[in-house]
Amino acid sequence: MISAMLLAAGESKRMGGPKLLLKWSRGTIIEKSVDTLLASKINELIVVLGYQAQAILRRLGSRRLKAVINHQYRVGMSSSIQRGLGQVSPKSEAILIALADQPLVETGLIDLLIDIYRQNPHGIVLPIFKGRRGHPVILNRERYQEEMENLTGDIGCRPILDRHPEDILEVEVKTEGVIADIDSWKEYITTGIPGEEFTGNDAK
Repeated sequence: MISAMLLAAGESKRMGGPKLLLKWSRGTIIEKSVDTLLASKINELIVVLGYQAQAILRRLGSRRLKAVINHQYRVGMSSSIQRGLGQVSPKSEAILIALADQPLVETGLIDLLIDIYRQNPHGIVLPIFKGRRGHPVILNRERYQEEMENLTGDIGCRPILDRHPEDILEVEVKTEGVIADIDSWKEYITTGIPGEEFTGNDAK
């Protein structure tokens, strides 16, 4: 069983407003990110909210997910990961961490990472684009949950990756979506037209 955790609690300071509610295709950025995960091979989805939580919940409606609010979201990404961990099913073997402001990530890529994780002994699987590591990242729950519970600051799981380089399997991909998050109006304008659907031939 693989649980997905979508981090969607940030304040969008550089955007000056709730970027996850910006228009994307026929919905919003948050809806695109959620629907992409729900269409994948994950077994459950936990969405961690914070800033503008109620407005985002209204957009998500009755979608099949667990929503949890991180009231400490200003502390950083680590607090959202820890808040989400409390909702993960005890049956879950691995946790896939995704970022809500990366709407160019498609379902096929997520499924590719899941398939590779299941076929390999590595405890951590992540995509890499032109030498840069991206998201989503899959981590074995038994091996790394305690370390995830002790994360601090706003750099996510990077300390875990730094401590366990031998456990990491990097999957080189052709899509920039794994590193393209929307943090500014320029990035929104240049990436605001959804790309073609991933077809499953993304790994190099």
